[in-house]
Formats: sequence, C-alpha cells, structure tokens
Amino acid sequence: MSRSKKQPLRKCVVTQEMLPKKQLIRIVRNKEGEVFVDDSGKKNGRGAYLSKDLDVIEQAEKQNILNRHLNAQVEPEIYEQLKKKVQDEPQ
Repeated sequence: MSRSKKQPLRKCVVTQEMLPKKQLIRIVRNKEGEVFVDDSGKKNGRGAYLSKDLDVIEQAEKQNILNRHLNAQVEPEIYEQLKKKVQDEPQ
C-alpha cells in the first residue's frame, strides 16, 4: 500500500491561493535584514511566497506587499530577479 507523499502547500501573498510549494517562489528576509530570492526554499528567515506569474510579481511590487510581509525594504533588484526567473521558466 503506497501512499503518495502529500505536497506541501503554501499561500501566495498576493493571490491568497494555496498552491504546491513547487509552483511558488520564496523570498526571505534573514536576521540581518537582507532580502533575497530563496531558490532552495530552505533558507532560514521570514519567508513569503509568490506565484510564478509576472502579473502577480508586478502587483506585489506596485502594492509593496512583500515589504509588509517581510517587514523590510524590498529592493527593486529583487523584483527584477523574480521577473527574470518567471520569464526564463518554461510554462
């Protein structure tokens, strides 16, 4: 009797949808207050998840959603990194 492992679900901070972790990008603020994109999904710190969707990333940027979630100033480079990541990823 093999049971498939349950997929960890996480909530996108923009759409509020619960999605499998693999469909989201994690952004982390560590103790030092640095904010970065966490490709491994395992870094220590306060994490926020975004859907791999350009519209969602742009909305997060416009509304400063990540700033509120992470209690930190999210630099424009982070959003550029996220956009590039989504554009490079095969749909």
